[in-house]
Amino acid sequence: MKVIIVDDDELVSLSLKTILQADPEMEVAATGKSGEEALTLYEIHRPDILLMDIRMEQMDGIQAGEEILRRHPEGKIVYLTTFSDDEYIVKALRMGAKGYILKQRFDSIVPSLKLVHMGQNIFGSEIMDKIPGLLHGDHEKNLEDYGLTEREREVLYHVAQGLSNKEIAAVLFLSEGTVRNYISTTLDKLELRDRTQLAVFYYRWKEGEETT
Repeated sequence: MKVIIVDDDELVSLSLKTILQADPEMEVAATGKSGEEALTLYEIHRPDILLMDIRMEQMDGIQAGEEILRRHPEGKIVYLTTFSDDEYIVKALRMGAKGYILKQRFDSIVPSLKLVHMGQNIFGSEIMDKIPGLLHGDHEKNLEDYGLTEREREVLYHVAQGLSNKEIAAVLFLSEGTVRNYISTTLDKLELRDRTQLAVFYYRWKEGEETT
């Protein structure tokens, strides 16, 4: 698995590189110190995962990530974050980031990146617990108004609860293929990128419903 590390703290980058390279499945292709370097290094190395800090001067990690995903929608970006990064969390979720790793949890980095490489999104409970409180807005529509069928609304609810396709299939007595199809059509109707954005959408809608 090829990884690029971008963090403006060289000590953090060195520590991360040491941790990753201790695993035989990991290859650190390059390290950078800014959002601008992230853009350049991504084009050169085309990594499986970009592990990037959020708070950086000039071009921050969110801006760099948005540009990378504009060029490479299939890209996988995982952010390094701290508890004080609340104002960036929702932006990154909506942008299509594949996860967050708390800088205080270095022990979780390797297994988290492996999960992302396998196609999963990784957001710790600390982050997910924050989301309802960070998402504000008026409740303007019922879910039906977005064109979602009853079954699509049920699948959306279970996605937001963190269930896998297999678990949703078992709960709703459907095949996994049918669940995938429901998720795909729901993504299209809501103009979203992935199941993480579905969860964010649901929490935002629910937050509005509870305040009306």
